[in-house]
Amino acid sequence: MSPLTGLGRLKAGALAGAGLLAPLAAHAQDPGPILDRADSAYRAAHALAADFVQIVTNPLVGAPDTTRGRLVQVQPNDFEMRFTHPPGDRIVADGRYLWLYTPSTTPGQVIRTAIPATGTTGPNLIGQFVDHARARYTAQYLRADTLARDSVADLIALVPREQDLPYQRAVLWVSRSDGLLRRLDIVEAGGQERSVILSRLTVNEPPPAGAFVFSVPRHVRIVEQ
Repeated sequence: MSPLTGLGRLKAGALAGAGLLAPLAAHAQDPGPILDRADSAYRAAHALAADFVQIVTNPLVGAPDTTRGRLVQVQPNDFEMRFTHPPGDRIVADGRYLWLYTPSTTPGQVIRTAIPATGTTGPNLIGQFVDHARARYTAQYLRADTLARDSVADLIALVPREQDLPYQRAVLWVSRSDGLLRRLDIVEAGGQERSVILSRLTVNEPPPAGAFVFSVPRHVRIVEQ
């Protein structure tokens, strides 16, 4: 199960995710070592937290939809996106269930999905793209680009080898400084585009108390997915 299934239910808007599979020059760099480094950095970061900005484009809807907040994940299956805009929205994976609670758009309900015990990278947003990426994706090196504070990232385009995933392709922005992802540009199965931009990353620090606990509010019904 992928968190993109949950993320895709949040909202629709419009985004710029240009150049997701741009043509490559003849001297294009081998993406394999960069993916290996991203995999190693991911495995070393047992716990990760970051501020996020999420921008969504839906070709059938008007203006861009931008949300933001704080993301926390602990391998393998603990995950939270706590939104400050819109306030009150949360996506929580507690190791057993993925909870999608978006009172800003669907008040009075929370969607609950069981996390499979095997055969998945779980709801880990980063792990599903970098864990054994060589085996799971066809990869292309796109280019180097600048991140905040003049740091540099290598952009790698991925197309899944399996056909049952909720996205068609993705671009990883892998930081040259530490091998961690700083941005994901995703084209989902229905054509919707999503960018998740990370900043203020911390690794291997204890997560906030209650980060991976979802208590169903009063008068909110559980919708099984």
